[in-house]
Amino acid sequence: MQWGLIGASTIASEHVIAAIRTQEGNSIKSVLSSNAQRGADYAARHSIPASVTDLNAIVDDADIDAVYISTTNEKHFEQAMASIAGGKHVLCEKPLAMTVSEAIKMVHASEEAGVVFATNHHLRNAGSHLAIRDLIQSGRLGKILSVRIFHAVHLPTHLQGWRINDAAAGGGVIPDIVVHDADTVRFYLGEDPVDVVAKAGISGMGQGVEDSVMSVWSMPSGAMVQTHESFTHPFAGTGIEVHGTEASVIARNVMTQQPVGEILLVDGSEREDVEYSDHGLYDRSLSLFTKAVAGDGRPAADGVDGVKSLAVALAVRQAAVQGQAVRVDYGGI
Repeated sequence: MQWGLIGASTIASEHVIAAIRTQEGNSIKSVLSSNAQRGADYAARHSIPASVTDLNAIVDDADIDAVYISTTNEKHFEQAMASIAGGKHVLCEKPLAMTVSEAIKMVHASEEAGVVFATNHHLRNAGSHLAIRDLIQSGRLGKILSVRIFHAVHLPTHLQGWRINDAAAGGGVIPDIVVHDADTVRFYLGEDPVDVVAKAGISGMGQGVEDSVMSVWSMPSGAMVQTHESFTHPFAGTGIEVHGTEASVIARNVMTQQPVGEILLVDGSEREDVEYSDHGLYDRSLSLFTKAVAGDGRPAADGVDGVKSLAVALAVRQAAVQGQAVRVDYGGI
């Protein structure tokens, strides 16, 4: 399978290019950048045969089977729809689009075209998160009462730019991080948040978009979810706690690009270290995507997963703006 990269991005260079090339028979033919010189430099640096500035050069290339979209958020919809219309399988960065209705159109278009459409929710591929989900689904924790997520980090300088100052491009901590936490909760519990309350603010980095948010979500089972996301916390560390009637899981430093921290299982009698695989999470994601293209299974996170994580994030933003509880609108999907 040959790939086209739509976006000469940092995440592609740091994680996805290597994961694509790890898959047997997969290669990258070209990369799209709006800046010709930047694209050429990027292609040379990563041994990609060609760089282009016109989306059609990838969409109309019969040799390209799949695309990875990692441009700014407002471009995802148009680029994905064009790629799907061109018969390409699509792995798209989160959030899928700027609105739920756009994301649903992407899903429906891929279904009609018969191509694989996936969301790059990388955390659900991590050994740490797979281990936590397995404990929950095995019943070891009993009935789940609550989940608490700590995802307050300090956004590195090289990743700031539009994420902290451009609302039109989809900037802000909510579309950047809340979608991850929404997908993780859905992955763990197998249910979708019903409604949310939230408070957001600019705490030192954002310029016109929120850089910090806290929210509480209600789940259909009665469980409650508390989250804290931020771009401005250099020393907070990340973590997730899942509390049940029989035991709790307490995990630290598992919400980053390298989610390989400590996981403890705690009940009334002991604290047990939870072992897990430290496999490459992007390698797993690309492996499942490649198998899905071959008709074997499904991607780690499909388009519907991307729609639902976006819907939760948009509800959090709306609740923060309105100062009242907001019901999550999944657009009927």
